[in-house]
Amino acid sequence: MRFTWLKLLAVLTLLCSAPPALAAADYAGIIDRTKPAIVGIGTFQKTRRPPIRLLGTGFGVLDGRHVLTNLHVIPDELDAVHHEYLTVMVGSGRRPELRRARLHASDPTHDLAVLRIEGAPVPVLELAPQARVREGGIYLFTGFPIGAVLGLYPATHRAMIAAITPIVIPADRSSQLDPATVRRLRAPYDVYQLDGTAYPGNSGSPLYQPESGRVVGIINKVFVKETRESALSDPSGISYAIPVTHAAALLQRIRQAQN
Repeated sequence: MRFTWLKLLAVLTLLCSAPPALAAADYAGIIDRTKPAIVGIGTFQKTRRPPIRLLGTGFGVLDGRHVLTNLHVIPDELDAVHHEYLTVMVGSGRRPELRRARLHASDPTHDLAVLRIEGAPVPVLELAPQARVREGGIYLFTGFPIGAVLGLYPATHRAMIAAITPIVIPADRSSQLDPATVRRLRAPYDVYQLDGTAYPGNSGSPLYQPESGRVVGIINKVFVKETRESALSDPSGISYAIPVTHAAALLQRIRQAQN
């Protein structure tokens, strides 16, 4: 009996200790492979201090000369008089490479945008539009939560899918409805609610599988919160991601236009 209990204890010890060690190793490898594709999205104006303003995150797609991000990250207007221009920040550290960019395609309904960048292609991430995303699944997201005050240093967070939920909360009273909410109520779509905290700088970050690095969603705290929590009093710690199927459809439109 003593031998049996010792064997059982050994098996339980392996089961409890092995997965975290393996998971940590897997996370490190997939993060190393993902980070080169992560870019900063912002504007550059030489006479401004600081001249670079980081507005969000993006990542390489298609041929590497396109970057996927959130549409709300892109400024509505640029100060052309003072030569402000849209830029994508490539690389990491205190002196990232700046690439001029322009808005190439957008999907306002799902707050998605694709930029066309100048220069050599950047590494790309693979989308997983057919992946089965379930509540309780663990994913990673990489981006720039605190901006680029000290340089461009992407940070990675781990998050569980806490809920798959419609983007809109139905209003109790008609006075709570605004035109944007009414439009979304007509055609609501699901978003991924996460238990990991994302910040405005994370907008556009890829939410990806820790095993393969394939993207299942695009982090979007600002736009979704504006709708999903319009009836609530600014709760904290709730983040969302747009399912990547909508991004895949936008990229397909670009491919078709190129053919």
